[in-house]
Order: sequence, then C-alpha cells, then structure tokens
Amino acid sequence: MSPIPPREQVRIDLGERSYPILIGQGLMAQLDELPLPRGSSALIVTNTTVEPLYARTLREALVRRHGRVNTLALPDGEEHKTWETLQRIFDVLLEQGSDRKTVLYALGGGVVGDITGFAAACFMRGVPFVQVPTTLLAQVDSSVGGKTAINHPRGKNMIGAFYQPQLVVCDLATLNTLPERELSAGLAEVIKYGPIHDMAFFDWIETNIDALRAREPRALAHAVKRSCEIKAEVVGQDERESGLRAILNFGHTFGHAIEAGLGYGRWLHGEAVGCGMVMALALSEELGLVDSAFVRRCTALIERAGLPTRGPRLGASRYLELMRLDKKSEAGEIRFIVVAAPGRAELRAAPDALVARVIERCCA
Repeated sequence: MSPIPPREQVRIDLGERSYPILIGQGLMAQLDELPLPRGSSALIVTNTTVEPLYARTLREALVRRHGRVNTLALPDGEEHKTWETLQRIFDVLLEQGSDRKTVLYALGGGVVGDITGFAAACFMRGVPFVQVPTTLLAQVDSSVGGKTAINHPRGKNMIGAFYQPQLVVCDLATLNTLPERELSAGLAEVIKYGPIHDMAFFDWIETNIDALRAREPRALAHAVKRSCEIKAEVVGQDERESGLRAILNFGHTFGHAIEAGLGYGRWLHGEAVGCGMVMALALSEELGLVDSAFVRRCTALIERAGLPTRGPRLGASRYLELMRLDKKSEAGEIRFIVVAAPGRAELRAAPDALVARVIERCCA
C-alpha cells in the first residue's frame, strides 16, 4: 500500500458564496483547525449507521469550536428522504433554541447531505452548513455544488433548493468502513466524469479501477480530487443548472426512473446511475453520436466497478412516464444527457419510439 497522500484542496468559485473542498486522511479529527463558520451552537445531522462510527469524533472536534453541539441520527436509506424526516431536523433545531448562527453539519452520504442542506436553506430562511461526506458518492458528487432536496413519491429530488455549504470536508479515512456495495455505487459518479468531460481521466480510471475497489489511498485521493475539480469547473460556470451543469446528470434520467419505479432504496442511487449511463450510452449510439465499440468500452468499466448494467423490466411505458417527471423535461418532452463525442456531452430530446427501443435493449 502506498503512503498516505497529503491534504488536497479544490475551490468552488462562486463569488461571495465560494468555498473550499478539503480532501485528506483524518480530517474529521482536525476540524477545529479548519476554516469553519462561526456560531455559538451546532447540530450534527447523521444517520443510524454512521453515528456510532464517526459522530463522537466529529462532536469532540466541534465542541472546541462551537461549545454547544447536539447530534440527530436519522433513519438510514433513500426511502427516508422525505418531508417527515426533514421535519425531525426542524423539531430539534427549535427545541434546542437555535438561531441564525447555528451551524448544521451533514455527516453521512448523499441522503444526509441533501436533506441537511435543504433544512439549512429553509430554517430561519438560511443558516450556515458544512458537508462532511462519508461515502465515495457523496465526496465526488452530491456534497459539492449546493443541490439540496428531498424526494417525492412520484420523482426523486423534486422538492429542494440550490444552497451552497460553507465548507466540504472529505475525510478519506471514512471510506475504509464503507460497505463494498456502497463503494461501487460511488464509483458510478466517478466514472461519469470521463465520457462527459475528460477522457484522460476515464483512461486513468480504467487503469486504476482495481486499486480503487481495493481502497488504495492514493488512487482514492486522486479520484476524489479530479472528480471535485471537474464538478467545480462546471458548477462555477452554471450554478443553477440553466445549461452546462445539466451534463452532470449523465445517466440520471434513466437512473432516477429506476429508483422511483422499483421504490426508493431497492437499488442504491449509484447503482441506478451506473445502469442509467449504459442506457444513455445506448441512446447516444442509436442517435449516431458514438459507435458500439465506445459503448462496449464504457459498459465494461461500469461492470468492472461492480455495478449493474441491465435495467429492471419496468416496461418502456412506465420508464417514459417516470422520465417525463425529470427536472430536465420541458412541456412533457424528455431531454437526455447524451455523449456527443467521447469526452463531450450535450442535452438532447429523442423520439419515444427510439427511447423505448433503448429500454428494451438494455433491460434484463
């Protein structure tokens, strides 16, 4: 195993809302040395899986900075990303007499980060929050860029706000306790950056996929840093997804349909995105944008990451119904992120019949 890499930093450049992403080993215990927002109290929002692993370490670091620190452990799982769970955060904030300078800390994966960020955006019309992501998926994607939300039974992330954290702390040591399935789910969001933006990074992932699955520290550090650099570049140009930022949803239109169609929690988000990328690649091929060799190459890497490459048989009509609820749809027309050429993505509509053919081709 190679030596532990030094701390890295990536900056999200959004003017007065700019903030750093810190990447390194053991950062959670060093939080009091980091540029945290000021506040006389703090609330750590986590889940029942992560709490026994890391909540005490985080709390002890924060007490030195904030004095009064409380912890709320939410039930674990995508199926709990709801109004009812969000209300629990507000209940605790009000019970502990929180004010506009109370700082929220999201300690966990994408569900915790999204729901804590949304609570921070809403409570007293906005309080500061810090992302402390403990999954690979959250470190390379969901904790960065200010998208916060909860799910609706008819669509994923349909209720939310753009609200930026003041700091993102990616402690790579937390990935050592990540279940194998969760690690693979995170690799989906790493892989997606290649076909849409950086084929040199895709080449690197192909070479290092076994090291990533083995949690080799330097490989993980590079994957997290490069993923954050790409997302920072895109978000810096299009914070509110009016254009370019939509490319980061590669695979997500199909993937969100899988999650909603099966019921939230049956497939992990990254599993659905991995399979959704295969479907989006097949659509790109059907549109004549990429060749079958490129689709096979990408599919092989997704499979090597331990991700499903065949979608569940929900039926083409059900997929289309669910995808019309996607946030990129306009006037009922579904728009997809497709690969226009290796390393470049764009937003396109496609005839229902063509999409249905892709669904039949890609489903088990």
